Amino acid sequence: MTSVPSIAQLGFGAASIGNLYHARDDDTCWATLDAAWSGGIRYYDTAPHYGLGLSERRLGAFLATKPRDEFIISTKVGRLLRPNPEPTVRDTTGFDVAGDLHRVFDPSFNGVRSSLEESLGRLGLDRVDILFLHDPDVYDLDRGLSEGLPALAQLRDEGLVREIGVGVNSAEVAARAIREGDLDVVMVAGRYSLLDTSAADELLPLSVDRGVRVVDAAVFNSGLLATPTPDSGARFDYDVAPAALVQKARDLADVCAMFGVELPAAALQWPLRNPAISSVVVGTARPDGVAQNIERLTTPIPDGLWLELDRRGLTG
Repeated sequence: MTSVPSIAQLGFGAASIGNLYHARDDDTCWATLDAAWSGGIRYYDTAPHYGLGLSERRLGAFLATKPRDEFIISTKVGRLLRPNPEPTVRDTTGFDVAGDLHRVFDPSFNGVRSSLEESLGRLGLDRVDILFLHDPDVYDLDRGLSEGLPALAQLRDEGLVREIGVGVNSAEVAARAIREGDLDVVMVAGRYSLLDTSAADELLPLSVDRGVRVVDAAVFNSGLLATPTPDSGARFDYDVAPAALVQKARDLADVCAMFGVELPAAALQWPLRNPAISSVVVGTARPDGVAQNIERLTTPIPDGLWLELDRRGLTG
């Protein structure tokens, strides 16, 4: 048998159009978003963190040309953008933008409400569908969850957002947030992929038990699984990949090749085999990159490939 996921399960991650790692021009970003829309993608995820608001501005300008009821958009709270008391030529967190603003952690009710209002201003939209508490563990996890989760719930109760959750890199943090909050969805980045299945230990079973959807982001683990032949200079979790992980990625690619499948297609589809995963989110700032990801999602993959990966102990 073969399986082909639905295009509805693919979301567009907008960190790249916020100049992640290097700058892109507005026209290229617009063309990328147009390729996503033309290809049937209707879920878009962004955050103030991405390019100090640049991602939200670019995404909002594009989506303003589309019927509001035809797409789903999520953004994040927890980091307010404020004038930088010590401006830098470039932002220091991986985005190629001017460092005239900086991020201020504020998970309080007023901070969360202000963050949403400011995001809506940058997006030029009257509402977002999903609101995530972003990376509370980077700052103060206890405070982030104890203040941020009730603040999100209040905004949902007021009808200002439809769904709430957390967006984190840690499966353990996502699981704790589910236990301590009344969440609809969690986004976890890089923790359920062909190279890292740590989300399966607790998060995914707990999410099924509590009826919380899981959006799986960064399924290429920052790049190591994004090419048919993994390169020794590829990134894993935003840094240069260790040699052992590069070799494992190459072993995965070899098995994929046996079945006539490219590694990125397997990396994109593998998480969706778990019923806890509602969608995968991947980012690119290239129109051809969007087309590639859509093709990868819709490439038929024989069950024999998954069985062989399991037999060799290569999943996770």
